[in-house]
Amino acid sequence: MFDVIIVGGGAAGFYAAIHIAEKSPHLKIAIFERGKTVLSKVKVSGGGRCNVTHGEFLPNELVANYPRGQKELLGPFHTYAPSDVMSFFEERGVPLKIEEDGRVFPQSDSSQSIIDCLLSETERLGIKVLRNSAVKQLKIADDGKRWQVTTMNKHYFTDKLLLTTGSNTKIWKMLEELGHRIVPPVPSLFTFNIDDKRLDGIQGVSTRAMAHIPSKKMFASDIKIKLRSANKEEPVLESEGPVLITHWGLSGPAILKLSAWGANILHDYNYRFRVIINWTPDYTAGSMENYLREVKNVEAKKTVLRTKAVEIPRRLWVSLVGASEIEKDLKWADVTKEQLQNLAKQLTECSFMVEGKSTFKEEFVTAGGVDLKEINFKTFESKKFPGLYFAGEIINIDAITGGFNFQNAWTGAYIAAQSISSKKS
Repeated sequence: MFDVIIVGGGAAGFYAAIHIAEKSPHLKIAIFERGKTVLSKVKVSGGGRCNVTHGEFLPNELVANYPRGQKELLGPFHTYAPSDVMSFFEERGVPLKIEEDGRVFPQSDSSQSIIDCLLSETERLGIKVLRNSAVKQLKIADDGKRWQVTTMNKHYFTDKLLLTTGSNTKIWKMLEELGHRIVPPVPSLFTFNIDDKRLDGIQGVSTRAMAHIPSKKMFASDIKIKLRSANKEEPVLESEGPVLITHWGLSGPAILKLSAWGANILHDYNYRFRVIINWTPDYTAGSMENYLREVKNVEAKKTVLRTKAVEIPRRLWVSLVGASEIEKDLKWADVTKEQLQNLAKQLTECSFMVEGKSTFKEEFVTAGGVDLKEINFKTFESKKFPGLYFAGEIINIDAITGGFNFQNAWTGAYIAAQSISSKKS
């Protein structure tokens, strides 16, 4: 018998356990982890550096980074924000730093600093960690007051149950059987697989660009699939920021944002769709054509290939000039009107066919989970079952990068911990 059982040995689970134990040291608390390793997602996040949170301290601005959960997280972020998370770790001997793009990392540049902190606090507070303890069943105990948690070998009973199991389909199925609604999960953060000659040989090129996915009508002739919302035109998805050319297609912050905001739409498209890249976001096709006409007059004697007329990486310029059917020795004076229009379009309306997706590094994130309408966001307690709490990615909340996803986990864990402690003290 434990006073509190937390299922899931990740960031949210450990963070909640520590806060419960600090507020109510007399409680018996256990963390159940299905594998032999805890905090595995913390380990690999941020390329092994752990993107702890994000240096956005205004709740109204912070919630704008959550495609799902934006409205629900506003109140919780007023209660517990990135500054609180930073204070937590720094007070426990883990100095942090905010990088230029706003991401927050340990000064050590090692996720192990975060893991060591959470493990040492857990040990100091006497929290029991049960590894290799996959949960096989969750149900309300026969007395109608407690929860029964069943692993392979044993039944455990607890007054308060907190689930921090992330995208665990087995736990979602158990919750569905209990009576909770689970929004079907789909991948959220992923890169675009593209096989296109324009990208060949220029892997590693990164530049600021505008990326958008046109509505279904714009490429319906290429894609013969049925959508649930076939009678409605899907909204256009748009994102601006760095776009990275990779061996398998396109990645970078602008692409990842599209994948997050468009998670459900792109799933309906079966990950076959067109993406339009404007490599020069300050121009339209028309204004670019006018500008190139001026360049043609000024640089008449120079070759197009060697005269990079816009601020994009040289390798990308060479590729787009070639795609515009401009030969490498052609001078600006000899460029035809059609070639000029082609180049303007390649620079501002560069269309690629996406044929599938790739998971972004090891940081697999899903959209989907426990329906937000069934959670009280003042406590992170289930509205259907008293004594049942959720935190982290088990809920239908996801964000555009790892640091924001961690902040959702820390905030939910902290608020759930306060509620559990107040009811148990």
